Amino acid sequence: MSVVEPARRGVRLPRKARREQLLASAQEVFVGRGYHAAAMDEIADRAGVSKPVLYQHFPSKLDLYLALLEQSSQDLVDRVQQALDSTDDNHHRVRAAIEAYFAFVDDKSAAFRLIFESDLTNEPAVGSIVEGTDQRCALAISEVISADTGLPEDQAMLVATGLTGMAQTAARFWLRQQGRIPRDQASQIMSVLAWRGVSGFPKTH
Repeated sequence: MSVVEPARRGVRLPRKARREQLLASAQEVFVGRGYHAAAMDEIADRAGVSKPVLYQHFPSKLDLYLALLEQSSQDLVDRVQQALDSTDDNHHRVRAAIEAYFAFVDDKSAAFRLIFESDLTNEPAVGSIVEGTDQRCALAISEVISADTGLPEDQAMLVATGLTGMAQTAARFWLRQQGRIPRDQASQIMSVLAWRGVSGFPKTH
């Protein structure tokens, strides 16, 4: 997990830069402690600001958490989309999409814990973002599947949901094994499994 150096109190930053600094500090606290145990005092102290400054940007702890969750969600969606856009070869697309999940959980920020292991999914706004992340990733993949195989949208979405679920579960299992299998090898193994399934649907010419 990355370490954010506390800023010196009294140093004025542009609003955007300050917001990014606060989100980075909050991510360390939320990832390390979970939502319920995290304290705004600790986040403010880690960012090197007063609590009033923190509340100027984020009116509540939930607002801060949701902003961070949205950021992490968009990061994963962007990774998956970039993987799909990186090649026209569907075999390589599958490999790239699987690797996107492995890279996401392997990121030093550990932001994946906010999406996949949140302790606040009973909060409707949080649950909506978490579920929406899965849906957006699956939708991006399903569009490629539907276009290339001619499968109806609902069937393509079912296949894509299975792929993303497999990629997420496998990547998190791999991380818990503390690198006993090199990441590249692990994602390759899973991409072989995924490709053997997806390639069973004939490509539309």
